[in-house]
Amino acid sequence: MTGSIPDLILEPMVRAALMEDLGSYGDITTRTVIPAGTTYAARINAREDAVVSGMQVAALAFRLVDAGLEVKTVIADGAPCKKGDTLMEITGDAASILTGERVALNFAGRLTGIATLTAQMVAETKGTKARITCTRKTTPGLRIVEKQAVIHGGGFNHRYSLSDAILIKDNHIAAAGGVRQVLEATKAQASHMMKVEIEVDNLDQLKEVLAVGGADVVLLDNMDNATLAQAVAMVDGKIATEASGNVKRETVAGIAATGVDYISSGALTHSYRTVDLGLDF
Repeated sequence: MTGSIPDLILEPMVRAALMEDLGSYGDITTRTVIPAGTTYAARINAREDAVVSGMQVAALAFRLVDAGLEVKTVIADGAPCKKGDTLMEITGDAASILTGERVALNFAGRLTGIATLTAQMVAETKGTKARITCTRKTTPGLRIVEKQAVIHGGGFNHRYSLSDAILIKDNHIAAAGGVRQVLEATKAQASHMMKVEIEVDNLDQLKEVLAVGGADVVLLDNMDNATLAQAVAMVDGKIATEASGNVKRETVAGIAATGVDYISSGALTHSYRTVDLGLDF
């Protein structure tokens, strides 16, 4: 998914954020101090280097406040920016701009933070085949835009929801009675259109997965790099390999060097730092 998400899908999320901020009586500060009919031009500016995300969402926030505002994106989602760059220009009713400011910046700063961290991790994997992917460890209600921010940073998406694919984790294996049992049940019941991934904690489990068959991807969980390299050799291209567990910017290069196909990191969407963006009149 490389294009924009339809505004129609994003609108309920952005509208809810605006309603939360407006409270029961609207922006009383702006109504009190800004004369009716005052117009102004404002800019969202970057106060540090980053990879941009959230411009579509920020623009939607301003337009939901006032459809008459003229909103121009200067640096698009997915593009790099430098400190001092203007990302967006907003022209029109000053009160409307001020009312939408915080919600627009909240989304843009956080999503730019995700895109920036993702880009940094992707850069650490240069020269390897590994793809950086996110997880379902997202902010409740914001998954669609947070996962889009990962794409803006050059990463890839894992499952969007529990219904996207079969991902058999350690607790599934424990509850069902073992690796063979879960894979046999999957082969008997799953749609031919549904991908199957299974998590393993050690090489003995991996050996059983390869013997039983039925998985498209194996999730190599919390293995050290030497064990990951052994696992990749054991798989020998038969199925895709994914490394997960304690994946950070400081560790991702070593993990990628083991030859895994994918590296999933919850940190992309739960341990990023919000990028400093400001709206200046």
